[in-house]
Amino acid sequence: MAEQTDSAATPEAGRPVPVTARTDPAGRAEIRTAQVRAFERPATGAHGESPSESERPAAAVIRDALGVGVAVGLSGFAFGVTSAGAGLSLWQSCALSLLVFTGASQFALVGALAAGGNPYTAAAGAFFLGVRNAFYGLRLSAVLGYRGAARPLAAHWVIDETTAVTLAQPGRRSARLGFTVTGLSLYVLWNLTTLAGALGARALGDTAAWGLDAAGPAVFVALLAPMLRTAVERCTAGLAVLLLMVTLPVLPAGVPVLLSALAAPAVLAFQGRRRTSAARETAPAGPSSQERADADRGTPGEDRA
Repeated sequence: MAEQTDSAATPEAGRPVPVTARTDPAGRAEIRTAQVRAFERPATGAHGESPSESERPAAAVIRDALGVGVAVGLSGFAFGVTSAGAGLSLWQSCALSLLVFTGASQFALVGALAAGGNPYTAAAGAFFLGVRNAFYGLRLSAVLGYRGAARPLAAHWVIDETTAVTLAQPGRRSARLGFTVTGLSLYVLWNLTTLAGALGARALGDTAAWGLDAAGPAVFVALLAPMLRTAVERCTAGLAVLLLMVTLPVLPAGVPVLLSALAAPAVLAFQGRRRTSAARETAPAGPSSQERADADRGTPGEDRA
């Protein structure tokens, strides 16, 4: 009689596993080895293709990364001018860009100082605004897979723009290339333009009249807008902008930005309540009290006298 097999297939060869092999020690060892090899095998792409086929061309990744790095890096000039207008010295402005390098947090700090805020309060607001980069790092750590000394060096470049470029790539090789090119070009250009802006602030005169403090947020919005593809994402962004506009005139600098983060849990809670209500409306109605009574007596309603 032919040897009986079950429907499970070994991950390595894709052939049926004999039932006797599952009870024999040698057979179990063979199955275990095949499972380990399948686990260690590189994952396929989003459409089932091999990892090499799922990667983007290096030229396309570099083009996109340089586009983001150059566009955002030029707004460092606005930061240099704004920080000089807020009373920071040349070395203080450059140190912020070299050591902090968090864009929005830097603008929040100098904006609070320019408005006459307490330095410690301004630093605290900038710190909490920069905490978002820690959450970016948790996501990018799994995508990039850096180890050893490369991890702390890469952590300094974990910002909004590098995160957006990295997560847009289909594979690890493309993600690492996009992260490196975006981070390097943006870091170098941001610091050079910060220096140029701080040096040229005196020649510009009244920096507030130029509206350069809006350059950084405008670039970020331009990068974020194409990523809002679903109704939930658009509603979250719209509510965040509304909260920001309502609280900005009445709250200290930096606080409206933190409050606008409440838009995400608010939209998710509302969406959850809508789904619960819809599920209740579509759920089949239970038997009526008369039908339950008829069922208990074992007498159908239509047979009653």
